[in-house]
Amino acid sequence: MLKDITIGQYYPSDSVIHKLDSRMKLIATFIFMISLFIINKFWPYFIVLVFMVGIIKMSKIPMKYIFKGIKPLRWIILFTFVINIFFLPGDVIWSFGFMNITRQGIEQAVFMAIRLILLVVGTSLLTLTTSPIELTDGIERLLNPLKKVGLPVHELAMMMTIALRFIPTLLDETDKIMKAQMSRGADFESKNIINRAKNLVPLLVPLFVSAFRRADELAMAMEARCYRGGYNRTKMKEALMTRNDYISCVIQIVYLGIIISTRFI
Repeated sequence: MLKDITIGQYYPSDSVIHKLDSRMKLIATFIFMISLFIINKFWPYFIVLVFMVGIIKMSKIPMKYIFKGIKPLRWIILFTFVINIFFLPGDVIWSFGFMNITRQGIEQAVFMAIRLILLVVGTSLLTLTTSPIELTDGIERLLNPLKKVGLPVHELAMMMTIALRFIPTLLDETDKIMKAQMSRGADFESKNIINRAKNLVPLLVPLFVSAFRRADELAMAMEARCYRGGYNRTKMKEALMTRNDYISCVIQIVYLGIIISTRFI
């Protein structure tokens, strides 16, 4: 299951999406997230789905690779679905004790499940098509105006990127620890949720030790390379906006305009 998590992973490819400026991809992700919360009907999700499938095809990332990232979140999606079905007031369809299934609850449950799935898939595309270095540069350039008020923009961008980058690393470490403990008799596949939770507790100590060790090694490596933050740092490759970046900006504006217009139709 841990191998299915795609957040923070980078999928190298020679596609148009990969070559776009990281700033445009960050803005596009932000616009995509806003558009999902603007939608208040079911049918606009079809527009979002068409838009997303087109982006995935252009990025040359296998569809199975992207959608397998939803699998680890199935319990969160199911929990959200159940909460909306049983606890949203409305026209009662079925009743059992204090629990009522309403028509509005079913509609809201499906609505929220679709939104959550699209949100996970859409945001995963950012890290899948952008390398950690490009992501750091993009965040730093977008936040650059905040330097005037004393915000350490470079350090902030570096921390955010390292956090994203270490998600798959820590998941891989967790998987190794689980396999090592399973070979010693630990049961992580028990059908009893309480027993499974108890067996996960011994994972925390070695996982925290591993995380702190990696953090210490990273800090030492950065010091060995004379890293001193963003003060007077230069870049080997300066990010320049290309024709495709401007085209993507226009597409983003048109997309957001269409989504906003659906609220009034």
